[in-house]
Amino acid sequence: MPPYFDSTAALAINNWTLDKRFFLSPEGLTRIKQEYENFKRLKFLKTSNELPQMMESEDLNADYLVMQEDISLLEAKIAEMEAVLKNARLIKAPPKEMQDIIDLGALVAVEVNGQKVELQLVGCLEADPDTGKISNESPVGKALLGHRAGEEVALAGQNKAVYKIKAVKYQA
Repeated sequence: MPPYFDSTAALAINNWTLDKRFFLSPEGLTRIKQEYENFKRLKFLKTSNELPQMMESEDLNADYLVMQEDISLLEAKIAEMEAVLKNARLIKAPPKEMQDIIDLGALVAVEVNGQKVELQLVGCLEADPDTGKISNESPVGKALLGHRAGEEVALAGQNKAVYKIKAVKYQA
């Protein structure tokens, strides 16, 4: 969320999270739960310690207005995380007979433009292209889903490339 509070942006984010399914690894789900608890704890600390002292002041000052904005941001983030947790789906390895097909959680060895790369298909909240974690919603992730080792996937558009799938595996 941006450092400033824009209620329309918060509503758009919350509306986006309300109906969306979020695929998470067990580690990702734990991280989101911890962040959620940290935000709730921070909101509690802000409202129980600083706000009563400011309310005793005889005039509304800039600190009070900043505090209100901080609390609004925390509430929006907490609501967003609640929606994520409500709609979270745990990524699990497929049955043994389906582990040759690329799906969420797969570690995929590919060759692109002569370079060997290992990618892991994850949900959008855990995507980190710099570490090889690509979202199932990204163009590459969408293109790879459902394919097997030995197949080639051509990516059209601005970044045209052919992905030669070398291996597919899942962590236990």
